[in-house]
Amino acid sequence: MFGRLGAPEIILILVVVVLLFGAKKLPDMARSLGKSARILKSEAKAMKSDGQQTAPADPPHPGEQPPVQRTIQSAPGDVSSSRPVTEPTDSTR
Repeated sequence: MFGRLGAPEIILILVVVVLLFGAKKLPDMARSLGKSARILKSEAKAMKSDGQQTAPADPPHPGEQPPVQRTIQSAPGDVSSSRPVTEPTDSTR
């Protein structure tokens, strides 16, 4: 069914897309799609690295402060893709 798409068919599809969405919205849509792909890639990498981590090698010593937890966002104002990250405090660096 889709194996017979030639150049005229692809050009016709592109013209219909431009007419439906307008030439001004297409760059914004492409930018949004690229941003979504980067977020998906970074989240997949984070999930993969989280799965490989094991228990900490050294348990915290008494009197030490626990690591500080902060949130990293992929883009300013994008709260849907934020995730908590644990970092050591300044006293342990």
